[in-house]
Amino acid sequence: MRHQAELFFTALGFFTRLPVPAWVPWSPERLRHAVRYLALVGWVVGLAGAAGYLALSWLLPPALAVVLSMALTIRLTGALHEDGFADACDGLGGGWDKAQALAIMKDSHIGSYGAIGIVLMLLAKAAALVELAAIGSFGAQGMPAGIVAALLVAHPLSRLAATSLIQLLPYARDDDSSKSRPLAQRLTPAGLAIAGLCGLLPLALLTPAEAVAAVTATALVTAWCARLFMRRLGGHTGDLLGATQQLAELACYAGLLAAPRLAAPFAAA
Repeated sequence: MRHQAELFFTALGFFTRLPVPAWVPWSPERLRHAVRYLALVGWVVGLAGAAGYLALSWLLPPALAVVLSMALTIRLTGALHEDGFADACDGLGGGWDKAQALAIMKDSHIGSYGAIGIVLMLLAKAAALVELAAIGSFGAQGMPAGIVAALLVAHPLSRLAATSLIQLLPYARDDDSSKSRPLAQRLTPAGLAIAGLCGLLPLALLTPAEAVAAVTATALVTAWCARLFMRRLGGHTGDLLGATQQLAELACYAGLLAAPRLAAPFAAA
């Protein structure tokens, strides 16, 4: 049990800016095994975002509360996944071949593709969350606002989507200089089971129709990312995992918004 706690805190320390206990050791090998708890880290981020929104919405209009709660989660993670998405946009948008795309993604400067991509991503997520915030009762447990259930589901599920690419795709870089290189190793069956449980368990907050819509949208986007990354780069990188998380998070919100419309014909019948 202590070993599993160490792995969780290792993941928490790497994927967020939250402090971890001093007794937690660190090594690349531990980080490789700690990926199993990436979705559980999503629980922490989702809870922070939901709590931030609920607190802010007492005083502020929903749209502003949404934007500030997004800022809170970005600060909590150090914009790790957003940075990966921007780098992926630059590399895939501006690179003519694999070597050039990887070189662009490794550059710390942001280009036109990255700037446009991250602005559109943040706007899309904000717009989706504002719509979800307008839903007064949402999910199987009657959450106080649609945005609460959405955040608690989307953050773990989207991180599970990124974890799945580690299992499905090889690592695209030939060098070992990337700080995310230890994450490239596939999980053991036990580790994969833990990751799956952490990513899928929050779906219990939703109705079956909502859960199916969220998982379907997330799976479709993840499959599209896997196909694109293999075709363009022959595998994944840390930036591409971050991009997958961002796209999967947005897809989850979109699936939840589409669920009532998709279920309407069946309800009418």
